[in-house]
Formats: sequence, structure tokens, C-alpha cells
Amino acid sequence: MKIGVIGTGNMGTVLLESWLEAKAITEADLVITNRTLTKALAIQYHYKGVTVVNTAADVARNADAIFVCVKPLEVLPVLQTIKPYINEDKCVISITSPISVDQLESQLDCSCARFIPSITNRALSGVSLLSFGSQCQSVWKETITALANSMSEAVIIENEITRAASDIVSCGPAFFTYLARKFIDGAVQTTKIDEETASVLTENMLIGLGDLLRKGIYTLPTLQDKVCVKGGITGEGIKILEAETGEMFEQLFKATNEKFTEDIEEVEKQFRTPY
Repeated sequence: MKIGVIGTGNMGTVLLESWLEAKAITEADLVITNRTLTKALAIQYHYKGVTVVNTAADVARNADAIFVCVKPLEVLPVLQTIKPYINEDKCVISITSPISVDQLESQLDCSCARFIPSITNRALSGVSLLSFGSQCQSVWKETITALANSMSEAVIIENEITRAASDIVSCGPAFFTYLARKFIDGAVQTTKIDEETASVLTENMLIGLGDLLRKGIYTLPTLQDKVCVKGGITGEGIKILEAETGEMFEQLFKATNEKFTEDIEEVEKQFRTPY
């Protein structure tokens, strides 16, 4: 099976590098392109067996599964470009959350799916979110799920929870990295610890926290109970968090949902306009 990747930006590269590291595919299985071709050639420099082609149409001609890894408003032009080279035996997969599988199916006569990755997948960890079109063949559902499981835990979601699930899985690493940076800054500004030491300690604390959860030693609620001794120092810190965070995360989800709604409206307008 040949896998095509149209768009070798951050997430397109995460996908192909993760699959290669997990040995889910070989370099010879990959056919890739990018609008700026030098980016695709840079990947080929590291993975000599990968085939770089000039256009999205070339990818569609040569691949069985075609991953469209471009921005939301660039998806429809790509679909129109590859449409002449698509048949019912192929599968087209978008990694863009505002594009639904129904929209993919409205343009293409083939199996369609959505595969939303996370930066954590690059460590062969975390979650990837899958949705399948109503006409998606069982063999492609199994194949796409296997690719997802090779680099993550595959979770199938309904369209109505796409934004919330994406916020947690895909945007979450950026949100919690920001909080970790503020945590480090707070320590540096109020104590004698230096930034390098605080960063090393925080990074390793987070790695340890992840291991506790991964191994099932504690859940999030039980972990907090284990560390937070009544009347102790941790408890005093929790009081500050309770007072200061307030509705912060509610506002975060509202803001991302508003932007998501704007993106969907722009995409729907584009899909309604004859191309």
C-alpha cells in the first residue's frame, strides 16, 4: 500500500516520521509533496527511500491512501485537484478539524476519513482522533485505525464533539506547556531558583506525572489526594489555584469554539460556492 502525504508542514511531518519510527510503514511506502517543494525534499534528505513528487495530483496518482495535511481553506482546492485521479478503491483522509467527512464525501467518490493527530504522537504516545465517512469501506477503517494505533491510542469520535476533543488532544499540549512556563516563571521570580534548574525540574516532574498516569498507578483525582496532605504546603498552593483559575478553562473552551465556528462558516461558504 502506498501512502501519500500532501503537505509536509508540522503535522504532516509528525505523521510520516511517527509511522516510520513505529515501523508501521517503510520509506518506500511514502509519496509526498508540499507547496514549497524544498520542505518535502528536506524530508527525503533524511529518509532516502521516500518519493517526492511535484504536485498533489502526482500524489493521488501514485498513492492508495492520501492524507491531506493543509490548512482548512486549502483543502477544497486540493480535493478538486486530485479528484480526477481518485477512484472507489482509494481513501482520502483530512487532518483538519473544521473539515467534516461529509464534506469530503460531497467531493470525492471514494472512502473518506478524518484523522486529527497531536504533537504527542511524535513520541508514539497520546491520542489521535478518527472519524469515518458513511461510505468508508471496512478495510480502510481497519487500515486507518491501525496506522493511528501504531503511533497513539486511536479514538473514534462523532462530529459534534470534534472541537472539544481537539482542544484536549491536539491543542492541550500547547495550553499545558504555557501553564508550565508560567509555573517556572513564578518560581524564578519569587525564589532564588534559576530558570534552567526550574525548567529541568518541571520537565522531569511532568514526565514522572505522565508515567504515573500511563502505568495506572494513580488517576488524576487520586494523585492530587496523595500529594495534597490536609493542612500541608501543597494544600496552600491548591487554595491559590482554586481562587485564581476561576472560569479560566470555561473561557478557553468558549474562545476556541468561537474560532472553530468561524472556521466552519468559512469552509461551508467555500464548499457551497461552485469551484
